[in-house]
Amino acid sequence: MTDRLDRALGAYYGLALGDALGMPTQVMSREDVVRVYGRLTGFRPALPDNPVSAGMPAGSVTDDTDQAVIVGRLIAEGRGRIDPLRLAHDLLDWEKEMKAKGSFDLLGPSTKAALDAVAAGVPAREAGRNGTTNGAAMRVTPVGIAFDVQPLDVFLDHVVESCQVTHDTGLGIAGAAAVAAAVSTGVGGGSLDDAVAAAVDAARAGARRGHWVAGADISARITWARDLVRDLPETEALDRIVALVGTSVASQESVPAAFAVLAVADGDPWQAALLAANLGGDSDTIGAIAGAVAGSVAGLSGLPAEAVDTLRSVNSLDLETLTTRLLALR
Repeated sequence: MTDRLDRALGAYYGLALGDALGMPTQVMSREDVVRVYGRLTGFRPALPDNPVSAGMPAGSVTDDTDQAVIVGRLIAEGRGRIDPLRLAHDLLDWEKEMKAKGSFDLLGPSTKAALDAVAAGVPAREAGRNGTTNGAAMRVTPVGIAFDVQPLDVFLDHVVESCQVTHDTGLGIAGAAAVAAAVSTGVGGGSLDDAVAAAVDAARAGARRGHWVAGADISARITWARDLVRDLPETEALDRIVALVGTSVASQESVPAAFAVLAVADGDPWQAALLAANLGGDSDTIGAIAGAVAGSVAGLSGLPAEAVDTLRSVNSLDLETLTTRLLALR
């Protein structure tokens, strides 16, 4: 296996790793996570009263991984282009399938509102004008695998294609751009510091795309959030992320939170994913982002083999062929 393929697979499986570890604690408060689990140290099933993931067995991935696979397939099938209407219909089909299974893990608020607008006849270019949550950031990893981050303007065009129908705002695009740029840099052979620097630059440039919506600057908050937890003990760092950075679905909270987690874990994919799971809030998405970025640097060979086997068996997850097709576009 080449180093580039190892890193690309690390990004995709790292996303799934963070997603699955965060699955049982999503929408829980940090206090409830500590009360119920103490410290989460591995895959756990969801509690029966979890309003989103109830009934999901340990190691199950959620919408983060599923939608990242949908985007990856569309990029591969479109030879580098994403048809926004096809993306909208594929996401709606995914939700119908989830509902048929009795799942509570459905589309997020920005995505749902935008796709309802498309179904009502609103043009795809207008449907995402209010989307500010992290749905675009959680599914953008395949863009980072398929395309080089430079030249940045061209790279951002690809990011926008993956965002536009649901998250066509400066906030939505900035969050997605940060994640995609970090992953692309890692897949291209960069270090964690290189990936973070690329994320900050891409978020700053991405904020100038799409419709303007009021909200804190994601580029600045990534740097601030990492400084906020520097040299802190793990528990204190997690409490500070919850209290000051935030762990909600808002892009300006969850994306910087993921980069803060990476700082605390010093880029270790397994530790970053575990830390995110122990945050609560939108822990599966924060974990998915942190896991994808860390995995792009560490590679699949840097992920625990037993954990990857669990992801594959529990979810029938096979990302090798898709990842190879995406890398062929690079």
